[in-house]
Amino acid sequence: MTTYAALLRGINVGGRKKLPMAELRTLMEGLGYGGVHTHLQSGQAVFATGRGDEESLAAELADAVERHFGFSVDVIVRDHAYLRGVAESCPFPAAELEARQLHVTYFSAPVTADRFAGIDPAAHLPEEFRLGDRALYLYAPEGLGRSKLAEVLSRPRVTKGLIATSRNWNTVVKLVELTAGGE
Repeated sequence: MTTYAALLRGINVGGRKKLPMAELRTLMEGLGYGGVHTHLQSGQAVFATGRGDEESLAAELADAVERHFGFSVDVIVRDHAYLRGVAESCPFPAAELEARQLHVTYFSAPVTADRFAGIDPAAHLPEEFRLGDRALYLYAPEGLGRSKLAEVLSRPRVTKGLIATSRNWNTVVKLVELTAGGE
């Protein structure tokens, strides 16, 4: 059995795409997943299964959510080893920063620097970003809500053809902890 985290994009935000976590847990258990639990109300679920891969599990969960709740949701599924690797590879001094200052955007597929070539890093200082393995690290000293760089990074021309969903550093670390049992 492998333990995974499912990252659901854009649920329970601004009164749209309301998805009660208790119902999500029941739905996931009905798919045969074990050890299902959720974290916060913003779309993180941890589960264990011995079948499938990240992409097929994400598709299965997205289909089940659409059938049950009546709306589509983008889903990214990642295992513990990947989540731990993202946390360990952070290019910023995470221990010295507030969680609201550091975010990770998870992508559904690898991204290259070419996708971000039109962004002038100097124009957004002191905000910075770095690419990782299917992830982007964003340092935003004033938080994500006030970040001009985050706005530029989320534009359709940058994210075209990808699922992208961001989490603050506290959630990044918590997902590593919650998925550790299946290692």
